[in-house]
This record gives sequence, structure tokens and C-alpha cells, in this order.
Amino acid sequence: MEQTKTVKKELNLGTEKIGKLLIAFTIPCIISMLINSVYNIVDQIFIGQGVGILGNAATNIIFPLVIMCNAIAGLFGNGCAAGLSLRLGEGKKEEARKQVGCTITVTIIVSIVFSIIAYIFLPNLINFFGCTENVYPYAQSYGKIILIGAPFMIIYTAISSIIRADGSPRYSMVCLLVGAIINIILDPIFIFGFNMGVEGGAIATIIGQIVSFIIAIAYIPKIKSIELKKKDFIPNKAILKTLGYGASSLITQITIVVLFIYMNNIMTKFGAESKFGADIPLSVYGVLSKFNSLYVSAVLGISIGSQPIIGFNYGAGNYTRVRTVLKTVLKINFIIGAIFNFIVLLFPTQIISLFGSADNELYLEFAIDFCRMFFMVCALNAFEMTTSIVVQSLGNVKKATFVAFARQIILFIPISFILAQAIGVYGPLYGGPIADVLCFILVIFVFGSEYRKIGKKQKFESHTLIDDTSTNNILKQKVIITINREYGSGGRYIGRIIADKLGIKFYDKELVEKVALEAGMTEEYIEENEQKRKWGSSFNSEYNEDDKLFEAESRVIKEIAKKDSCVIIGRCADFVLKDEKNLCSIFIYSDDEDKVNRAIKYYDLDEKQALKEINKINKERAKHYKYYTNENWNDLKNYDFAFNSDYLGVDKTAELISELIVKKYN
Repeated sequence: MEQTKTVKKELNLGTEKIGKLLIAFTIPCIISMLINSVYNIVDQIFIGQGVGILGNAATNIIFPLVIMCNAIAGLFGNGCAAGLSLRLGEGKKEEARKQVGCTITVTIIVSIVFSIIAYIFLPNLINFFGCTENVYPYAQSYGKIILIGAPFMIIYTAISSIIRADGSPRYSMVCLLVGAIINIILDPIFIFGFNMGVEGGAIATIIGQIVSFIIAIAYIPKIKSIELKKKDFIPNKAILKTLGYGASSLITQITIVVLFIYMNNIMTKFGAESKFGADIPLSVYGVLSKFNSLYVSAVLGISIGSQPIIGFNYGAGNYTRVRTVLKTVLKINFIIGAIFNFIVLLFPTQIISLFGSADNELYLEFAIDFCRMFFMVCALNAFEMTTSIVVQSLGNVKKATFVAFARQIILFIPISFILAQAIGVYGPLYGGPIADVLCFILVIFVFGSEYRKIGKKQKFESHTLIDDTSTNNILKQKVIITINREYGSGGRYIGRIIADKLGIKFYDKELVEKVALEAGMTEEYIEENEQKRKWGSSFNSEYNEDDKLFEAESRVIKEIAKKDSCVIIGRCADFVLKDEKNLCSIFIYSDDEDKVNRAIKYYDLDEKQALKEINKINKERAKHYKYYTNENWNDLKNYDFAFNSDYLGVDKTAELISELIVKKYN
């Protein structure tokens, strides 16, 4: 426990070198993801060697149930992990606590219910998954045992994601590694030593899963980023955020389930009409899809491992770091994809031999064709998988879900089905690379739009100082600094730098959430309507929404000012706090040309309309200020200091103001 605390202290998500963070978080995650694949691959190898083609086909028939377990674990685990990282970045520990506790409870309940239902309907599911008559008894025996261990698998997989987000990726890795090692040791003992066949492989698997479950559960009291309480484990509405953030992971896995069911059925249907028969294509698809899971696990391991880094820095407003992580993750994953692509195209025979039955000429022929056709450009899949996960980390669930859905459902299934009707069992093999190329083109636009969006925020927000995160306050007495500013003058950025240099709190957009709670309004409404008067409201003598919003902001501002030194942007704070003892009111203005240049550069305004938009916004601010203070907003006599930010530049202006405040109040 002491060691994990030290690690977390050294690896600050907001300041540590990105390369070091990625190594610390992604390598354990990659290993963890690979271990999940190994569970299935080890069974496939030993069962293939001990039972043969029918045994491999049986594990393939049951594999959709395993993926469903991963889907449930991803929904709750990755969703909770993304939420935890974002909330920690925003400094909202209470929300994070409720979300984690609630998610753990709901995961346990759902995993048990799923396993019971799947066990009851197993015979129907086996047939639905494309089972042949020869494979059926093997699939039935294997599936019954696997479903007994399913709750343990779902729970430990979900909790391991939360453990990674808590800053303990090594513990998460060990949790999975121990179970995998036990599985590897027991597989040959049960399959060959006790001659138990597919049942032996299944028993070895669930014993390993139970051990991993025990290790994962043991971590819950040790969670260090938040302090869980008993009441947090009661299901509450926080689960909705988990479901929202985890929807992409769920849909990603569900699309794989749909793909498996579809491919199993199409392999048996069109395989039966070919020289290969129904069982060979079914078995080959199962074997190679498991081998492909190594590639998928590596890419997802990098992407999911980077989630805490991306989520924390995005929540904290460190957009430069977010963009750097995104670029790095995408490059690494493409390299992994290229290496896998190279291996699978050049060494198909060696890959197939690992899983037995390589002495069957028809089996080997179809397997080699499958490798070289279906996986022709599989390196491009890295972009789709990476984009789906990292966009989820940014909280954009809709785009992440769409990307996860696009390749398998929208593109591959229709294309491969049409080709199968035309050329038989080889149709889906050609459909794979066609879908990969089309999905790659689509993903470029999705990733690019998110990357540019962050870039726009990065231009002006790269020095974000989080609400309630003041350190090294150098002021000897409490000082409240209020800043009114012309739009495009750089006043907001100046305020951030001042707060940073003085080591005090900064409030601008950070006020919105507090005001929302105070006024019972949505954050979106406040951001859209604050510091402006709607047309006609000035003629309405009755108490209206504008007044309600202003009074709520005033109460929040006064409450903030009671606590400690801070910088407050706009919102008539200088008037609201006019009776405050150490109040320093500042006005920042700028020449039109410089305001236009900043607005174009930082706010992405159209060059032709920039000045018009700037003047419109400044008139709204002046009107709002006049109505509530009966003073002129841009009358410099109303302020302690007034600065033209063009004279020294934004950064130097902030430095000068900081020095003046230190001299005056220290």
C-alpha cells in the first residue's frame, strides 16, 4: 500500500512527462488485456492439441458469451474509469466516490443475473451462435462450466479498470496475471493429465478467474484517490454517468458479438456448400479470431491505459497535454498494427500450427487463405479502435459509439453478405479489407474533428487553473481581484496567469457549476445567458430569469470571497464585492485590431465578422453592467487599475499586475 502511494505521488497525471506516464499506465494495461486474450487462446491451443477441430469449433461457439461478459465489464468498468478520471481532473471527488461505489454494486448484480439467464437458455444460444451437429456436445459441456465463472470474470475485469484509473495499473495487471498463470498451469493438467477434454479447459479457466476476482475485490478498501463509504455502494443516479461513458465500450463488444454470431453462421452455411465442409471454416475463424485478439488487446491496452491521462487532463483543461497523448497513442497503435499485419501475412502456416490440425490439408488451405485475405490491411483497424476509446475518454459518447458501430455493423456485415451470395465462403474474406479501408477513411474525419476541437480550446485555455486548486499563495492577506475586460483583449487569460503567479484560486467558468446548483438552472443555460440582458427584459419590471441568475451569481461570488484570495472574471463582481476590505478591481481593454486578431486566432471567429461580433458582445456586457450597477462598464475611473493589454502584451501585463498587487498588499 505504501508503495502504491509513492508511485501515485511520483506520477502526477497533470505534470509528469507524457512518455513516462504512458509507459507506467499502458504497459500494465496491455499485459492485462493480453491476459484476457490468453485465457481464451491457451484454452484454444490445448483444446486444439488435445481434442482437435471440433474442440476448437466448440470454444468458438461459446466465445460470443465470453465477449458479452467483456461487454458488461467494459460498460461498467471503462465507463466508471472514464468518469473517475474526469471527475478527479475537475476536482469533484464526491461525485467520483458515488459513481465508483454505485458501479461496483450494480456490476455484481448484473453479472449474476446475466449468467443465470445465459445458463438457462444455453442450448438455444448454442444453436443461434451457428453450432453444427458435430460440435454441439462439446459446446454444451464447455459453455455450462464457463458460465459458472462468468460473474467472477465480469466483476474482476470491471474492477481492474477502476483500479487503473485509481493510479494502480500494476495492481490491475497482477490481478489478471495471477489468474492467467493459474489457467496456463491447470490447462494441461486437466485436459491431458485427467483426460477431461473441453471440460478440463473450462474448469482451469474459471479457477483462474476466481483467484483474479478475489485479488480485485481486496483492492476496493484500498482505493486511494477517493474514500469510499458504505452509503456510496447503494445504487444511485450516478450509475447513469457510468452507463453514458461506458456505452462505447459496450457497443464495441456487442458489435464483436454480432460479428461472431454472423461469421459463425455464414462460415457453416457457405462452408457446407464448399469443399471444406461446415466444421473447418467454423474452426478456422475461431482460431484466427483468437489470434487476432492479441493485436486487438495490444491496441486497446494502449488506448484504455491512456484513458486516465487523457480524461484527467481534459477535465483539468490541460489541452496541450491531451493533444500530445492522442498523437502519441495513435502513432504507437499504428506501429503495432503494421507489425501484426506483417506477421499474419508472412507466417500463416506457423500461426495455424500452434492450434493443432495443421496436418489436415483442407484445414491448412482455408486457414492460409483466411490470413492473407481477411487480414490484408488489418493495420488500419488500429485507427478505428484507438479513436473509439480515446473519444470516449473525452466524454463524447455519441461519436465513440458511432465509430465502434461503423466497421462491423454498418460496413462489414452488409459487404461480406453480398459477396458471400456471389462467391460463397470466400466472400467474407474479401469483405474484411474492403470494410477496413472504408472505416479508416471515416475514422480520419471523426478523429480529426475531435483533435481540432481540442486545438481550439488549447489556443486560449492551455494555462487552465482548476477551481479550488490554489497552491503556494504568496499573499500575506486575503485579496479579491476582479477583472472586467473587453472581448478579445486577453483579460481572461491575464486573470489566469495572475492567479497562477500569486498561487490563488481562479473563477470564471468554474462559477457556472456552483451557480447552477444555487439557481436550479442548467449549466448550458447559464453559459448561454449570463452577463447579458435578453431583449425586452429591461422593460419588464417583474422579477425575471435574468434577475434570478444575477442574484444567484452574486450569492456565489460573495460566498467565494469569504473563503480566501482569488481572481474572479466579470459578472459585476467588482460591484457585488464593493464592500470587501481588500478588493482590487481591474479593467483590461485593447485596440480593435488586436482584439480582432485574438478573436480570429483564439475564438475561431470569421475575419470579416470578427469586429462586428466583438462589438456586439461588448455592448451586451456594458448593458448588463449598467442595468445592475448603474455605472458605466468601460469607465476607467470605476477601477483601481486599467490596462491596455497591447502595450506590454498579455503575459507581461499579467506579470506587471501581479507585481503591483504583491507590492500593495504585502
